[in-house]
Amino acid sequence: MTQTYSITELAREFDVTPRAIRFYEDQGLLAPARAGSAKSRVYSSRDRTRLKLTLRGKRLGLALSEIRELIDMYETPKDEVAQLTKFVEVLSSHRAQLEQQRIDIEAQLKEIAAFENQCKKRLGEPAARRGS
Repeated sequence: MTQTYSITELAREFDVTPRAIRFYEDQGLLAPARAGSAKSRVYSSRDRTRLKLTLRGKRLGLALSEIRELIDMYETPKDEVAQLTKFVEVLSSHRAQLEQQRIDIEAQLKEIAAFENQCKKRLGEPAARRGS
């Protein structure tokens, strides 16, 4: 018999909320079966793996569409070279975005430091010279 999981079990295992799991389901990343009254979700080992990969992708900062594309690619019996090439492309693109964000943040921090220094200099001036 195949291992199955409840939403509570997966939420506990991966330290996410059931709401997050339902969101990933709504986004097409998970496809649990329904049991009994059609209200209870039953997650398969496949769903568990997809959730694990989804969370890993989120930690890397990938968009859900990128995560879905990569996960779907790995589930089809295709050439591994094409799969790995696509994954490298996604990671390279994401790296470039993060590096640009770092450059932008460093520029903002320099501006903040310059304004702080200007303010501190003005605060150190006598009141008469500041126009007060």
